[in-house]
Amino acid sequence: MIIIEADYMITQKQIEDTICSLYRDSVIELPEDIKNALKKAYDNETNETARLNLKAILENIEAAHKNSIPMCQDTGLPIVFVKLGSVKVENLYKGIRNGVEKATKKVPLRPNVVDPFTRENTGTNTGKGIPLVDVEIVEGDYLELTIFPKGFGSENNNALKMGLPGEGVEGVKNFVLETVLAAGGKPCPPTRIGVGIGGSSDYALKLAKKALLRDINSENPDNRLAELEQDILELINSTGIGPMGLGGKTTALDVKIELVDTHTAGLPIGVCIQCWAARHANIVLRDE
Repeated sequence: MIIIEADYMITQKQIEDTICSLYRDSVIELPEDIKNALKKAYDNETNETARLNLKAILENIEAAHKNSIPMCQDTGLPIVFVKLGSVKVENLYKGIRNGVEKATKKVPLRPNVVDPFTRENTGTNTGKGIPLVDVEIVEGDYLELTIFPKGFGSENNNALKMGLPGEGVEGVKNFVLETVLAAGGKPCPPTRIGVGIGGSSDYALKLAKKALLRDINSENPDNRLAELEQDILELINSTGIGPMGLGGKTTALDVKIELVDTHTAGLPIGVCIQCWAARHANIVLRDE
């Protein structure tokens, strides 16, 4: 994690430049934990078609790094997670929006943002309500920005179930597995699977996305969730869907679960599927 000290106030210009830099890093440089997981999948694979696909993915990652170009033509919908502490910040949203527009020109990024009905493209990766910005108020004197550009080859395969209370753990397992089976090779596996449990319908899906910000190697501090993550991962990888949906041992690199309490009458379950290009980057700013 990078920490930058700012003088007295975090300015709009600092936020703009930071978001632009983060967006560039996220689409060009895959985090080390994900690269290592892909290399491990390649080393453990015995299916020749799967090995060929994993080799192509690893070569693609290296080519993106070497040539400073995005690793995938879909550079995602701009989503920014913000942790806002007791700091002075100037025009937070405007700085984020300007940073996305700057990155679109500078990296460059594919312009993905359109009107839902007319399909008119804004050309800037910004638009009505876009970028999507999630703000979490936290204790501490810092501002943390995380860019999470979400491609829609995987996003289109997300799912929500408003489960019944009695479905419990088995209901969660079954729904996640059903979602992965329905997706097949469409989200460009090997994938990362985020699961959100509890809250409300919208919050379960948000939790599922936030779960994907965790390091692949991190262990869930809740033992029952750690066990559930492993159980679901084994179920998914037993399907044989494999890399790019063409067979193999590794359909998912990991499963991460986040849970909050919910209403007595429900069991919301959100599933967020992320392709192998599990892009994200973050930074911490302080006004000291």
